[in-house]
Order: sequence, then structure tokens, then C-alpha cells
Amino acid sequence: MKRWGKWLLAIVAGLTLGLGGAWLSVRGGLGAGSAKSGPWVTSAVTGSADADLRTRATVAIAGLLALSAKEAIYFNAEEDSAGAPLDGRCHYRVTGSDPKARWWSITLYGADHFLVANTAQRFSFHMRNVPRTGPGMFAFDVGPSGEGEGWLPTGGHAHFALTLRAYNPDPAIIGRPDRANLPRIEKVSCA
Repeated sequence: MKRWGKWLLAIVAGLTLGLGGAWLSVRGGLGAGSAKSGPWVTSAVTGSADADLRTRATVAIAGLLALSAKEAIYFNAEEDSAGAPLDGRCHYRVTGSDPKARWWSITLYGADHFLVANTAQRFSFHMRNVPRTGPGMFAFDVGPSGEGEGWLPTGGHAHFALTLRAYNPDPAIIGRPDRANLPRIEKVSCA
């Protein structure tokens, strides 16, 4: 092989490894400051000047805008409470108590980080419209099909994620997001 061919091969291999490693790193989740509470993952530095490059890149790909933790904290779940990946062909039950925040919502996103198209035109529940099971308690279903207003449609897509946004969260949530009392996501059935 000629000398220029070896250089070209080395350049292509270097670019492939570098870009592949960067893609895997960003797709691997949040960087420094990340915390996990059950199936929910967050970073207290999202939306702040303290965010590391990996966290900033992850937010740039998965979200259009991130506020600082004092304004909003974002918890993302890509697995159920047993640790299995969320599968849009399965049915789940989400149960919990109101997060300590001025306002909160839980939104379902597809693998492309966009809302999942569905005939019910339902994409999210928030503290005012979530089905209640008692004072400060809620429960709803997530799956490809359901009845009534108490379910979020997955559209039957293989992968989805849930994002819980807590606006003006309690300082305890910001300080120790790994100890936040967040909803359980339990698989009910799977086709």
C-alpha cells in the first residue's frame, strides 16, 4: 500500500473512532452531577454554567431548552422501576405523590425525543389534570392502548421515555435529587 493510502486509512479510522466515541458518550446520558432516584435520572447542573460538556451536548440533542435547577429540575426515565427498558408495546402503571414543586408535569417522548403522535392527542399529565387516587396521590396508565382519560398513549413504538418536570422545586429536591420521592413505573403486561 502506498504511503498516501496508509495516511488516508489512518485519518478515516481516527475520524470514525472519534465521532463514534463522541456519539456513544452523548447517547450514554448525563455527565457530572447526574443523580438517580428509582428509574428517574437528573442532573442538578442542567441549564447552568456549571454543566459539563457531556451534559450540555446531551441536553442539546434531547431538549430544546433547559432552565437552571432553581427554576426547573428535569427527571428522565427510560426504564421501569424494576430496571427494564421502557417498551411502548407494553402497559405500565405510574403511581406516586405530588412532587414538592410549584408546578409539575410528566410527558411521554418517543426515541426521537419528540412527542408521540396518537389519536387521543394526549402527551402529558400535569398536577391539575392527572387522575387522582387520593389527596396528593395520582395514578395513570401508559401503553399502546387504553380507556378513558387516565392513560398516555405510546403509539406502540418500541422505545419511549417519560420526563418529569418540577418547576420551582423544593430546595431539598435540588440539593439531593437522588432522595426525591418520585413516581413508580411498574410494568403491568407486555404483548
